[in-house]
This record gives sequence, C-alpha cells and structure tokens, in this order.
Amino acid sequence: MKTFICFFSPLAIIMVLTWSCLLQHCHASSYPVNFKDSDNNLILVTRPFSRIISLYPAHTENLVALGAGSLLVGVSRSPKPIKGIPPGCKDVSYRDDLERLIALRPDLVIIRPMITRSHPNLVTGLKRNNITVVSLQPVSVAELYSYWRTLGLLAGRQKQAGEMVSEFKRGVEDLASRVQLIPGNRRQRVYFEAIHRRMKTFAPGSFQIFCLESAGGINIAADALRIRNTNIAAYGKERILSKADEIDVFLAQRGRMNPVTRSDIMNEPGFQVIKAIKDRRVYLLDETIVSRPTPRLMEGMEMIFRLLYPAGQAAASK
Repeated sequence: MKTFICFFSPLAIIMVLTWSCLLQHCHASSYPVNFKDSDNNLILVTRPFSRIISLYPAHTENLVALGAGSLLVGVSRSPKPIKGIPPGCKDVSYRDDLERLIALRPDLVIIRPMITRSHPNLVTGLKRNNITVVSLQPVSVAELYSYWRTLGLLAGRQKQAGEMVSEFKRGVEDLASRVQLIPGNRRQRVYFEAIHRRMKTFAPGSFQIFCLESAGGINIAADALRIRNTNIAAYGKERILSKADEIDVFLAQRGRMNPVTRSDIMNEPGFQVIKAIKDRRVYLLDETIVSRPTPRLMEGMEMIFRLLYPAGQAAASK
C-alpha cells in the first residue's frame, strides 16, 4: 500500500480519505449524507436524485450499469452509443447554452473537473438555478470503488453499487489466479502508450497500469512521472529507445485522445530498434476499456492478458 500511494498527489490522497468516509455512509444507505467532490465542493444529499444530466460518458455508463438509466434526462454525446439510455433522454454537451440544460429540469448535473476549469460560467449558472452540480473524476483504482458507491448514493442505488464493486473485485481475483500460473521468467515487459505524438505513457497507479499489471504485464516505464493530477505521464522517445531491447510488447490506447494506427507506431522513426516492433507485437486497445472508470476495465484486463499470454491463457482456462 505504501508503494502505491507514493504516486498520488496530496489532493488524490485527500480524495481517497474523503471517499472512504463516504463509503461508510453509503453502506448504511442513510440520508442525509454530505461529502466533498473532486472539485472540493461540499455536497449535501438529502434524498436520491430523480432527473440527472451526465456530462461524461463514464458517469452515464456507470449509472446505466447501476440500473439508474431511467433517471437520465440528458447525457453527453459519446462516440459509441451506450445501451440502456431511455428513449426520451437528450444529447447534451457542456458546450451547450445554459438554458438548454435548464430546460430539461434536472435536479442533478454530474460533471468532472475539466468542465469546471473550461466552462466555469456554466457550472455557476446551474448552481444559481438551484441545480446540484457534482464533480467526480477518480484517477486511481484506490478511488474507483468509492466513486461507484458515490454514484449509487446519488441515484439511490447503493445496493447495486456494492454489488458492482464486489463483482469487479471477484473478476480481478480470478484473473490474478491465472496470472500466477505464468512463470516469472515469462512475464512480458510492456510499454503502454497514452499519446503517440507526444510520446506520453500512463502514470503508475493509473487505471491503465492497473489493468496492465493485473494482467501480468511488467510496466517498462515505471519511472514515468505523473502530469498534474491525471493518468498521463511524460516519457519521451529517448527514454523509450533507451529500453528498446527490454520492450517485449508495445501497447497503445486508441481513441479520441490517441487516434493512432498500428502503422504509425511500426513506422515511427527510430522505433525499428525496439524488440516489440521487430517481433511485430504491437497492439491497440480501445480507450473505453482501459481509460474509463467503469466495470469494463475488466474487459480491458482480460484483453491484455490474452495478448500477452495466449498460450498461458489457454492453459489457465483448462
């Protein structure tokens, strides 16, 4: 635990402690409850909310998974449709006019800190209209479970949130038992790319590295430094190439943040000396299964395990 926390910023540690306290209240299924959100605002919840706008696809996906899809009156546009959203739910954006959001008569708008920073007038306007605004953004697995329980509290789905946490933990434990069957000298050393054009990787303790390490991979960039309170870490081509002979597998998330192709990576100037490039072990992963704080992180872990250990996966399943 000490090694894990050392990668957190002071704010992240505060949030873990705050959400840990909230977790105890949620378990009791009692109202009123107050807690501090990711923007350090004190939130008072006197009852479950019934008309919710979600301005982050991960919030939307989690609420649907909790059985609270029927409470959604507006959701942010997502590149891929999210199943379970009610027919009357409107597509909205934090870039929309304040009046468009107010017209949906929400009693809760769930955002993330990026929206507070980029559109402070929207957040202020919602609050002036007596609409509760909650900012949530877990940046580590230590915060993930409490984040799910927080959503359960807001939507009156505390029991379902507890079940979600338990099911996810069981999945992680099952995968760990299969990883143990892989001999230590066969563990694959991996570079996990976050943003190709900037040569950035993921910070130790992030969801992505949790997925990698849970799947039995060794993070070759464990010395990467986190950028602010994000999952991203600076690395650079020079440091990547300095470990060229050690990189067995090259993983990259692919999506809006990193619209990269396998060819881009294979043909990157200088990368031809990397072991994984020579062996053609370059794989792209949908960012939604390794970067969003949803139960589908389990899908990402399973995918990474199969890519790293195809023979080991088959043997472990017997």
